[in-house]
Amino acid sequence: MAKFQFNETLDQLAQIVTARVADGTGSNNQLADADVGKFVKLAGDSRYGLCAVGDEIEGVLDSINGGPTQDGYTLGGVRKNGRVKVTLDGLQATAGTGTIAIGDYVVAGTPVARGTALSGAYPKVCKATAAATGLVQLWRVVALYGTGAVGQLALIERV
Repeated sequence: MAKFQFNETLDQLAQIVTARVADGTGSNNQLADADVGKFVKLAGDSRYGLCAVGDEIEGVLDSINGGPTQDGYTLGGVRKNGRVKVTLDGLQATAGTGTIAIGDYVVAGTPVARGTALSGAYPKVCKATAAATGLVQLWRVVALYGTGAVGQLALIERV
């Protein structure tokens, strides 16, 4: 491993937006504190929901407002830039197999269920293989903390 490596960035330049955070309507679909740190995508009007495997990453759930809901939705903060530590999850078409290299573009890997804290401490990503040239939300690997194999850690940044 290199003596100098990039690390996560959580600073005053972070672009955090307030949004409704839920996978759908109703109390069972609202995101909670256990979901902080997971990848999200635009899921509705002024609303972000959790990414499924293969989804483009639009942000990271940064916080949850513990107060009352607004229009039936929980409010939270979504970080849309910076760098994020991740667990590698193989290739988009075959999550759980394959390797990822520096410069590879990534999409969401196998998710942890809503309401369950991240078990490995970091969200998973897969190397974007299906129509990678058509990605709009670009996140790429900028540092590896291992060989790039499934289960190893890496750092991604928004391009």
